[in-house]
Amino acid sequence: MEFFDGYSATWLAGLVIALITTGVVAGILAGLLGVGGGIVIVPVLYHLFTLLGIDESVRMHVAVGTSLATIIPTSIMSARAHRRRGSLNPELLRKLIPPVVVGVLIGSVASGYFSGQVLTSIFATVALLVALNMAFKRDGFALGEGLPGPLGTSMIGVTIGGLSTLMGIGGGTLSVPTLNAFRTPMHVAVGTGAALGMIISLPGAIGFLINGMGVPNLPPATVGYVNLLGMALIVPATMVTTSWGARLAHAIDARRLRQVFAAFLALTSLRMFYGLLA
Repeated sequence: MEFFDGYSATWLAGLVIALITTGVVAGILAGLLGVGGGIVIVPVLYHLFTLLGIDESVRMHVAVGTSLATIIPTSIMSARAHRRRGSLNPELLRKLIPPVVVGVLIGSVASGYFSGQVLTSIFATVALLVALNMAFKRDGFALGEGLPGPLGTSMIGVTIGGLSTLMGIGGGTLSVPTLNAFRTPMHVAVGTGAALGMIISLPGAIGFLINGMGVPNLPPATVGYVNLLGMALIVPATMVTTSWGARLAHAIDARRLRQVFAAFLALTSLRMFYGLLA
């Protein structure tokens, strides 16, 4: 493509390696933490698009849309792996799916009106808050025994679906700490979060694809706000490595799993804040 003519073969090879490595790490995290990998994919794509000189007005939108698209197969494999190990709760899913879908629709519509800076701010802020909660939450702390009533559960589901769509992440990033705060065992929260990622990513990706149709200054090989080159390199790596993460999740105790989750979220948030201030 003419767009890449200004870059050396070595630089382009580095880009390919970076995207594949992103897929490997994202796949492991999807299985380990139930986050769908978006917590890694979004900031990496954002910084890669910055290096490539992609217009700032579409940079974050393409990163989020591409991330949602790559999460679709990853979350399916992660959910299946956790289901085989008995860490996916069908009853929780039945309660959360309807409001989560409503939240995804709201987030998809809102994304067409938000600027790239707004999306970046949402990503960084929510990721940091979740990381702080996971890192410093006292043992035994709980908001309640099980999810609240229908109204409370609906509000939780809409929030998870809406924010996850705007951030380009699997539902696990928000659903895991939320379910855990309502006394759901950590491994069950992770497995259920992986399934929610599947519910969020498909309509979310379609929404970003539609919103980006006809928008100027998009990167090459991009349909709507979904970059096909990024998908082609990231998805195979995530599909291969997701099962590794799921196996690892069942070899780590709940407290250690929570600490790992918090560390990755905090690192991601700080990187995004740096991008906003730079």
